Amino acid sequence: MADDYLVRIGKLIRDARQHRGWSQAQLAEALGTSQSAVNRIERGNQNISLEMIARIGEALESEIVSLGYAGPMHLRVVGGRRLSGAIDVKTSKNACVALLCASLLNKGRTVLRRVARIEEVYRLLEVLNSIGVKTRWINEGVDLEIVPPAELDMGSIDADAAVRTRSIIMFLGPLLHRMDHFKLPYAGGCDLGTRTIEPHMIALRRFGLDIAATEGQYHAQVDRAVRPDRPIVLTERGDTVTENALLAAARHDGVTVIRNASSNYMVQDLCFFLENLGVRVEGIGTTTLTVHGVPDIDADVDYSPSEDPVEAMSLLAAAVVTESELTVRRVPIEFLEIELAVLEEMGLDHDRTPEYVADNGRTRLVDLTVRPSKLEAPIDKIHPMPFPGLNIDNVPFFAAIAAVAQGKTLIHDWVYDNRAIYLTDLNRLGGRLQLLDPHRVLVEGPTRWRAAEMMCPPALRPAVVVLLAMMAAEGTSVLRNVYVINRGYEDLAERLNSVGAQIEIFRDI
Repeated sequence: MADDYLVRIGKLIRDARQHRGWSQAQLAEALGTSQSAVNRIERGNQNISLEMIARIGEALESEIVSLGYAGPMHLRVVGGRRLSGAIDVKTSKNACVALLCASLLNKGRTVLRRVARIEEVYRLLEVLNSIGVKTRWINEGVDLEIVPPAELDMGSIDADAAVRTRSIIMFLGPLLHRMDHFKLPYAGGCDLGTRTIEPHMIALRRFGLDIAATEGQYHAQVDRAVRPDRPIVLTERGDTVTENALLAAARHDGVTVIRNASSNYMVQDLCFFLENLGVRVEGIGTTTLTVHGVPDIDADVDYSPSEDPVEAMSLLAAAVVTESELTVRRVPIEFLEIELAVLEEMGLDHDRTPEYVADNGRTRLVDLTVRPSKLEAPIDKIHPMPFPGLNIDNVPFFAAIAAVAQGKTLIHDWVYDNRAIYLTDLNRLGGRLQLLDPHRVLVEGPTRWRAAEMMCPPALRPAVVVLLAMMAAEGTSVLRNVYVINRGYEDLAERLNSVGAQIEIFRDI
């Protein structure tokens, strides 16, 4: 075995031992060997068998080596460091995936600027490629070019990639105009409890789409004689539901009125993109959208999705939790105004630049500078509402923020069945969070964070919240299997390191 591997294995063993809180003598006793032998192993100065590595892993309750496959990605975080400088917000994850689905409406060439290089996008690209869509990264990998085939090959769809993203559900709206029947794998994504597609079906049935769900697939049938003859009233003001209705209406030969529509950031970006395709959309930013459909869309379009307000909130929370002064640039302010109002009530010291326009020519941006602040728990509970309320995806970040504030904060995450439960993972890092029921958490601060080794929660935003707490905790923490973070954030560890964090990406040997 090469010396380099011995050193790397030794370092993994040392870190796992320290996270367990054991001394070298304690590990030696568990293994039936000497402390000097453990010391040699940890310094990479002793050959050890795979059997011994397995015994060490079992004793420390930590997977030291993964065999036979490329193991998952982990993060090693040296916490207690202040952040400084400036960091830019990337383009919106949720807008990018909606626009990838919307590209199926177009027979022409679509170019999307500064697309987020994240796992969710990669999974959708794998699905698109498998059904015949040609995609390639251009301009040194910054922008994405999409060219559809004359006919989609749905029989060759990459089911493995499809089930790893919930965004596949937004294929329904475009596909119902391209074929009379097709199959889609069940939608996957984060583990956030039961999430029915019935609100989607209530809207899409008005365009003749009928779905039967069997054997892990949606079996879709389209009746061309069925057309929306009155306004579509969404039973849920959901983002993806609204987007699916918009995608179906975009190629409907006529005028479609969608009521109780979401006016959130990704929906607005989709409306702006549809306008570039020649589809007129009235009421953008309101809960009533009137869509003047175009039955045949064949246009070469170039569009720049706007910045991600949830990533902006993540970066603001990173500054707050680590008690840092940090400038977050290119913040889509109209989608963070409620969050900032709550933070101001809590005592956040910050300022903002005058507004300027995003590359899409529509979204309003600012640069925000956050400074260390003495925060107090808010008087009212933290709870999400459809836009323009506090964003559903920003609620988890208030758990970490509330943990560093003086007093008790009630967080009511009423939308998802079990996301609030994952927030209690902060207790492993020194937090004091009491789960009142699957939707409500009581957070008591301030918190003295402590380092820990733990598995990544299976939900995107709670996973990032855990990472932020690790950045604030003195010592070295390990967050294992961070695929879910990579679903929604591009190079997050490297970008946080650029403003003073110390996060190492590693895989088990």
